[in-house]
Amino acid sequence: METVALYSAYCGSADCFAVRNPERLVCGVVGIIHKTDGSIFDEKADALVNPVNCVGAMGAGLALQFKKRFAENFDAYAAACEQGRVKTGEMFVFETGSLFPKFIINFPTENHYRDKSRIEYIESGLSALTREIETRAIKSIAIPALGCGLGGLDWKEVKPLIINAFENINGVEVVVFEPR
Repeated sequence: METVALYSAYCGSADCFAVRNPERLVCGVVGIIHKTDGSIFDEKADALVNPVNCVGAMGAGLALQFKKRFAENFDAYAAACEQGRVKTGEMFVFETGSLFPKFIINFPTENHYRDKSRIEYIESGLSALTREIETRAIKSIAIPALGCGLGGLDWKEVKPLIINAFENINGVEVVVFEPR
């Protein structure tokens, strides 16, 4: 079941897709779709966001699922961690060579897998994520509930940060997978 929880920057145009199809709100300005079920891996998006740590481990949670599905991403990410290139507040972007997804965006939500996620890492990371979206001309992205699984953050605190990060990004469909 898909639930639409927000359309924060509705453009007001009569031609807007959001007016014609309120079931899936997407317009030329911005569209944020919240899903309460389904798999991020089934989303046909330009980019999928993978919540990671900075030490090169993907041993549990959603990161482990990414590791199993995208082994080359894991290898590149682990090597980058070993070289000190994966840091909170920065994205490690892997180009898949496929149409969907074109990119795996590894989003550090914690320094070490033993640590809990921190809200400031989500805030700084979202700024870096929106820069990557603009730089790489990404038109659709699927984002999990960053830091809210094993990371221990409260979705009520993280959700508004995601909404605010994307309210001024034009022409990007953002699909957010809420915690189950």
